[in-house]
Amino acid sequence: MKLVIHGKNIEITEAIREYVHQKIEKAVNHFQNITNEVDVHLSVARNPRINPRQAAEVTIYANGSVIRAEESSENLYASIDLVADKIARQLRKYKERRQEQKTHAQPTNEVVVVESMVTDLIGDRTPELPNEVVRTKYFSMPPMTVAEALEQLQLVGHDFYMFRNSETGEINVIYERNHGGYGVIQPRNANGHANGKNGKSAQANIVMPEKSHSNK
Repeated sequence: MKLVIHGKNIEITEAIREYVHQKIEKAVNHFQNITNEVDVHLSVARNPRINPRQAAEVTIYANGSVIRAEESSENLYASIDLVADKIARQLRKYKERRQEQKTHAQPTNEVVVVESMVTDLIGDRTPELPNEVVRTKYFSMPPMTVAEALEQLQLVGHDFYMFRNSETGEINVIYERNHGGYGVIQPRNANGHANGKNGKSAQANIVMPEKSHSNK
């Protein structure tokens, strides 16, 4: 298993490196058969008004899937402890889900809403863009179904997930809707139609966990 440690505004000392290895290797010890690479990013906020200021982010590449966890606190070692526990839970859920899919391959009954055109993504908010690119990430993007993309969204812990739709070959975005459920954003052709099978937007039946959502 390959473990890579990065630091931002912090020197990765030997003591920190050993602590990360100890905690993260213990967290993924029972999942090494599905873990290809572990990426650890440690950072300290320069702005003293930001609290908590010390963050630990772990990204695991497991058999084509990406599993991510992030925690922050006022102490870097505490953040490492928290993220190690969280990534272990994420890996356990991922493995259990894979096993359930193999033994109980049954059709599901919840529909992801596919939105081929969004006219206003930010409403009355004013967009705030950074003066310069502060971080660039590169990920492989193998084709996948909407159902598989939803699973990835839940694993990485973000509000959205970008993926290559295996049906159309195009880049789509699946996201968590403010009022519950999930949506998919697809590109629109010059003729105003979204690509999809037989010229229709693709949909997938997906079981969603019960969650409470407040209106935003």
